[in-house]
Amino acid sequence: MHRRTLLAAALAAPVGAVVGASAAQAHRPSRPPAVIGLPDGFCPQGITRGSGTKAYVSSLGDGAIHCVDLRTGGGMPLVAGSSGGQATGLAFDTSCRIWAGCGTMGGAAVYDESGTCLAMYPLGGNVHGVAATSGKVFFTDADQGKVYCVGLGRHGQLPGSEGVRTLALPRGLGDAGACNKGVAVAWNGCLIIAQAAAGRLYAFDPVTRAAKRIDTGRASVAGADGLLLRGNTLYVVRPGGDSVSKFRLSHDLSRATPVARIGDADLDCPSTIAPFGGHLYAVNARFSTPPTPNTEYCLVRLPD
Repeated sequence: MHRRTLLAAALAAPVGAVVGASAAQAHRPSRPPAVIGLPDGFCPQGITRGSGTKAYVSSLGDGAIHCVDLRTGGGMPLVAGSSGGQATGLAFDTSCRIWAGCGTMGGAAVYDESGTCLAMYPLGGNVHGVAATSGKVFFTDADQGKVYCVGLGRHGQLPGSEGVRTLALPRGLGDAGACNKGVAVAWNGCLIIAQAAAGRLYAFDPVTRAAKRIDTGRASVAGADGLLLRGNTLYVVRPGGDSVSKFRLSHDLSRATPVARIGDADLDCPSTIAPFGGHLYAVNARFSTPPTPNTEYCLVRLPD
């Protein structure tokens, strides 16, 4: 791993602290850290922006969630992990709650920003990607041709089990073995879904249940995991490589035109990304490295 001294400094600083800065320096505009350390052995997977400068990172290894300050690089545990636990995709809703997919445990968990668990929802399958709107939270299933939807109540209230729906996916998007992972919500309410094994992008309307494949031309999205949509710019994270693919989506969601590939020397099998100002932070999942309690992990800053 590169920049080990930066990682050590970041892990030593609490969230909200300015590492190595005087009071005068703390008020000067500065670039966010190039690398933000995560706990050794953390096995990160998902990331989502929280309130202010905070972001949350999930652990595929034990279901823990770690809080980091993207301005300073400081960090602290938010949710403790447990043996056999998993946390995959994350999303932050308009009520300042953190939604976590629970992978092969087949459910979803909801936390407030203090780390208190507010609700658990059994969904089924292998729950992976998460995307939240003001009224609904959607989850992909990496093993089955389904999307799960949790409908929020008035003023964003958390529902009981009656608020959970399973949406069967049509042919193509619902193909067996396609491995639906990343998900993002487009401007028209459609879901953009990445198929890791099939190497395809789809637009899915959760109201009509219609789906159409998004043409990416000659650009490959094989192995795609996390998605991030900013305006009409779609970022696709492919853990098998060392870069993030940037596309421009057409208004009707029929085409994704390749724009650029964003890389960094410190990228090592990124899984997901989150925005911060004019930058992106990628989770270095390091899937090609066998995890141990001492394996180093971090977030890497990228230009957008």
